[in-house]
Amino acid sequence: MIRVGLCSDDRALKSILSSALGKDFRIVPESAEPHNSSSQVLVVDMGAEPKSLLDQMDSLRNLVTSRPASAIILLADDSMRSAAAELVRLGAFGYCRRPPSIRDLKAMLLRAQENASLKLELQSAKQRPQPVAACDRMIGSSPKMQQVYDLVRRVAAINASVLVIGESGTGKELIANAIHNLGTRSDCPFVAVSCGAIPETLIEAELFGHDKGAFTGTVGARVGLLEQAGEGTLFMDEIGELSLATQVKLLRVLQQREFSRLGSNKLIPLKARLVFATHQDLAEMVAQGKFRQDLYYRINVMRIDAPSLRERPGDLPEIAAHFLREYSEMYNKPMSGIEPDAMSALQLYSWPGNVRELENVVQRAIIVAHGENITLDDLPEMIQEDGVVSIEDYQPSGSFERKIRDYKLKLALAAVHEHNGNKTLAARSLNISRAYLHRLIRVAEPELAAEPDDPEQPVTEFRPHAV
Repeated sequence: MIRVGLCSDDRALKSILSSALGKDFRIVPESAEPHNSSSQVLVVDMGAEPKSLLDQMDSLRNLVTSRPASAIILLADDSMRSAAAELVRLGAFGYCRRPPSIRDLKAMLLRAQENASLKLELQSAKQRPQPVAACDRMIGSSPKMQQVYDLVRRVAAINASVLVIGESGTGKELIANAIHNLGTRSDCPFVAVSCGAIPETLIEAELFGHDKGAFTGTVGARVGLLEQAGEGTLFMDEIGELSLATQVKLLRVLQQREFSRLGSNKLIPLKARLVFATHQDLAEMVAQGKFRQDLYYRINVMRIDAPSLRERPGDLPEIAAHFLREYSEMYNKPMSGIEPDAMSALQLYSWPGNVRELENVVQRAIIVAHGENITLDDLPEMIQEDGVVSIEDYQPSGSFERKIRDYKLKLALAAVHEHNGNKTLAARSLNISRAYLHRLIRVAEPELAAEPDDPEQPVTEFRPHAV
């Protein structure tokens, strides 16, 4: 239910709107100057008589500029349209003619509530306290991430093997780094290696090192990664990529807590802590004979699951804001933020590449952006179109996000119809880009999307789909 604050001297207006708007809206009367209102959307009735307009304009200007996180909708008579337009330029969401068309008002209230919610989310992301210093590169305050932080703190001071499971791009190395930084080994080296990036013929030499002449082509001794880590931490990413032969040797190192360089009989004690990570299902690999069961039990003493970005969508604005600050400074291109439409598209995207993909998208958007804010047009086309669905796919019992996406499509079709097929005017009336409008309507009406603008030829047979 959307809470709508109503500022009006018309006592009958509340009951009229409550009845007409339906159960999805709760109309709450507000004082004449609702600066402390808790409603995200405010409907302000400018009255039917323009004679008192001068007296209330200063108050209205102050109200609009003092509530940046709220959406303000004005009810204005034709004689007050210029004053209402001025308030919209100052930051009001929009205005409806008085008396309002219930259909238009309901559509504007839905868009205004979505806009206000995104603004509040972005604002809270900027003000949200950062995690503890040892986890300062791990971003997010969702329950999933709170579980990760808790496990990191629990295992940091314990010299036990840790297995981090998660999809590519979820920040498994950041978790390993946090375990290292928070524990007693923080002053010692943190060494990371991707087992899948090293050829099978070289992985043993990389891990254990070798003496001079250990095999053809060696010109000197080399210290391996196990030795380089010293009393610090060795992070072995993509542990599932190790061959069975290398798995046997690694298992012996973990059991005996010692190893030797290739070509040498001298035993070197293992002092480093090992943290492992993979995006694969190791239990399934064990069942298939691709991963040793005894090694699996040895490394899976403590397991931490790195959540995908899909599992913690509430963290996305905070993560995006972090990358926005980081790369705008790197490129010396000051950016103020991400516009609500763009943030909505980011939140609706599925993010198969997780945080790493989000980082690349924000980085690219900063480079191509023309203004100080990232807009929808600055995002890759696949992200812009991911939130577009066909009216035929609409399901009343679907998620809130699905209903919002379908309603956007309905609004776009109705706007084109209202402006007789002129998509430029339709986009302007919705305060969106023509390119975004075109992407919306071409899903439901490909023929309409292909038609050029022709304000002299009305679209007589166009009818918006019913939801």
